[in-house]
Amino acid sequence: MEHGEKNITVVDEQGNEILCEVLFTFDSEEFKKSYVLYFPVGESDDEEIEIHASSFEQNEEGEEGELKPIETEEEWDMIEEMLNTFLDEEEEE
Repeated sequence: MEHGEKNITVVDEQGNEILCEVLFTFDSEEFKKSYVLYFPVGESDDEEIEIHASSFEQNEEGEEGELKPIETEEEWDMIEEMLNTFLDEEEEE
């Protein structure tokens, strides 16, 4: 699992570009996909942030990739489990 300060630009349904901070990324052997969890930059630590998740495929250079929606309930369950593990580890530090 990778995490660190990295930003991505996400385009919403209305075509607006939103700068987001990557919370962490991980790969799933089960679904044979990579996933990214992220939230809009500028959301305060005081307020509850909305964390978004997408699957993605990196291009050959390992740089930008295309974000894709999560397709199944099983994927959402796995992502939620990974997020809970990540948050538990953050609290321990």
